[in-house]
Amino acid sequence: MTHSPSRLRALLESHGLNPSRALGQNFVVDANTVRRIARLASIGPGDVVLEIGAGLGSLTLALAETGAEVHALEVDRYLLAPLREVLADTEVTLHHGDALRVDVVDLCGGRPVIVVANLPYNVATPVVLRLLESQPTVQRLLVMVQYEVGQRLAAAPGDEAFGAVSLRVAYFAEARVVGRVGPAVFHPRPRVDSALVEIVRRPRVAVDPEWVGETDLFAVIHEAFAHRRQMLRRTLGAWADEETFARAGVEPTRRPEELGLEDFARLAAER
Repeated sequence: MTHSPSRLRALLESHGLNPSRALGQNFVVDANTVRRIARLASIGPGDVVLEIGAGLGSLTLALAETGAEVHALEVDRYLLAPLREVLADTEVTLHHGDALRVDVVDLCGGRPVIVVANLPYNVATPVVLRLLESQPTVQRLLVMVQYEVGQRLAAAPGDEAFGAVSLRVAYFAEARVVGRVGPAVFHPRPRVDSALVEIVRRPRVAVDPEWVGETDLFAVIHEAFAHRRQMLRRTLGAWADEETFARAGVEPTRRPEELGLEDFARLAAER
């Protein structure tokens, strides 16, 4: 059963707790929202699901109802006791750990993993990037993040939110915003809306590493976006002259937010 606001407050009070601002804790208190997330995650029996930031278990319970094998990860040691209480009648496996450090491969026995999470706004981007970059068993994610962050994760060239993070995600996966969530479903209420973002890992990275290495590719991207509104001839001028741009087939008067991964890969190949 999903927590109502009053039930959640009672649970916090019974354990002498308050939501942690430092950890960015905003607990979901709406049954329709957690069921919607579980539905959008497309999970069921036979799936291995890792929930990051289990909080007080509202989403965890909805995930458990699908019949999937659920592993709940929580970094806040003070929430472990109430979480065990909430999950006592489920088969959810509870883990204490930090998503920025935990080895998902080891945690879930090396099996393919689906991550479902209500991510704290302050760590959402680094958590998503770490899972894509270094946790290969994570096949797809459905994450709830600050709306602007969600747009950034899923943005395409030319979009207002498009940037280096968008390219980093696109290198490993396909991402799209699949829903919007208002502040009223959280306790405490955030000041902004949230986005539900679906991220599906590609069978192979978007740029062949034998053509352009990941380090070289993202060094160029980082350099280009250091001054995103400026033309490439200025942001990349330290190493790219007119001939370099010509060989790469990229106009030096373009701005970084107009280029896709392949454009940057051609530039990196000429570096």
